[in-house]
Amino acid sequence: MKYRLLDLLACPICKHFPLQYHIFSYKKIQREIKDEKKPLCEIFCSFKNININEAKSSDLPCDECYQYEIVDALLYCPNCKRWYPVIDEIPRMLPDKLRKKEEEIDFLKRYKDKIPTNIVEEGLPFNLKEK
Repeated sequence: MKYRLLDLLACPICKHFPLQYHIFSYKKIQREIKDEKKPLCEIFCSFKNININEAKSSDLPCDECYQYEIVDALLYCPNCKRWYPVIDEIPRMLPDKLRKKEEEIDFLKRYKDKIPTNIVEEGLPFNLKEK
């Protein structure tokens, strides 16, 4: 998943934007921005974690950002407290009833030391505090 995708993603349940994120692994790829207009993002620069209108275009590292792919991460909506895993570069943002509890609990367990406690213990639709 490219960082700039976070400029487009909102919570599918409550439509909150921007989502918070916690990156667990990424990879760097050699590629260049050719003829695209900078900044690449329109509203939110997730690489710097700032709104575009709050930054000078010279402060936005589009050339550097463009070279990274997020491999494993967690997206979090602070409004409805839902979290969504990013696994193998793919954000899995499904409605609660279509999510696979066992797989997502395993994801939480794998990264629990890197995820804020409030998400691990109170995140929706699943968390590690549930019985």
